Amino acid sequence: MAAKTAATIEDLYNVPDHGKAEIVDGKLVLMSPTGSQPGLAAAEIYFSLRLYKEQFGGGTAFPDNIGFIVDLPHRKSFSPDAAWYVGNVEGMGFLHGSPIFAVEVRSENDYGPRAERAIVKKIMDYFAAGTQVVWDVDLLSDVMIKKYTFTSPEKPTLFRQGEVADAEPAVPAWKMPVDRLLRKQ
Repeated sequence: MAAKTAATIEDLYNVPDHGKAEIVDGKLVLMSPTGSQPGLAAAEIYFSLRLYKEQFGGGTAFPDNIGFIVDLPHRKSFSPDAAWYVGNVEGMGFLHGSPIFAVEVRSENDYGPRAERAIVKKIMDYFAAGTQVVWDVDLLSDVMIKKYTFTSPEKPTLFRQGEVADAEPAVPAWKMPVDRLLRKQ
């Protein structure tokens, strides 16, 4: 029996039907499509970051399904639901390095003890790759955004409806009303 080889960046470029995937523990991990409300929430965050870029610059806003190539022992890529990136943006390929701000919006299958462990592990991977701030967005919770920072990864800042969230220090002076996550367009 032949030994299985680890998934490569080339495998990531050739995901069937151009789907969303990440390379974790040497395997190509396919991600299911996002539902309507999580997709709209991610779009609102991206749109707000895009407006910030037009006014202040300092980075690039990215929507869902963008590949970020990293070099961690057990992870080679991320594909956040929205992101702010300050690295070089050239060509048609994936971006190199992690976003400085990453957003993970929970879908319907992102609940329960196993999902919680996976989310915590991914947040720690983001920090190991150089991300400064990660939002864990949970549209079903009273606490809709948990903002994790590299300097205090175990003590998230909590944001609820009616409040205004930020991504300091990754995106200076950018703010977004939490209520925008529930817009129906």
